[in-house]
Amino acid sequence: MQFEEIFDASYERVLRVELEGRFFFDAFYENFIDSSPEVRDKFKNTDMDRQRKMLKKSFYSLVVFYATNSVDDYLVKVAERHNRENIDIRPGLYDLWIESLIFTVAQYDPDFDETVELAWRLVLATGITYMKFKYNHR
Repeated sequence: MQFEEIFDASYERVLRVELEGRFFFDAFYENFIDSSPEVRDKFKNTDMDRQRKMLKKSFYSLVVFYATNSVDDYLVKVAERHNRENIDIRPGLYDLWIESLIFTVAQYDPDFDETVELAWRLVLATGITYMKFKYNHR
């Protein structure tokens, strides 16, 4: 099974869908912010337009990390910014992040099934593990 290809196809599908006037990344952030009071607090003073643009860029870095087994400079900077010495995004919040993302994919991908879910989880796992690790490590 080619999980990267399954992920890519699903990603293309979710980006084409608009539900109730919201596109994928808008819905994702609504789901993520609603996932816990701690997440809601982290985003209370955030420029969400800027945040969505940054997520799209970091999303690409997560996928590249999976494909190349190499972290790019952008993801290094994101990890540093998110560590406990900066904006303090503790490792457990990445679990909420991925669960919110999968929930949103299920809403936006008409072909969503267990294989699609697994593809998303596998493609993003390397990068999420890196982000969690960098929380306490420089």
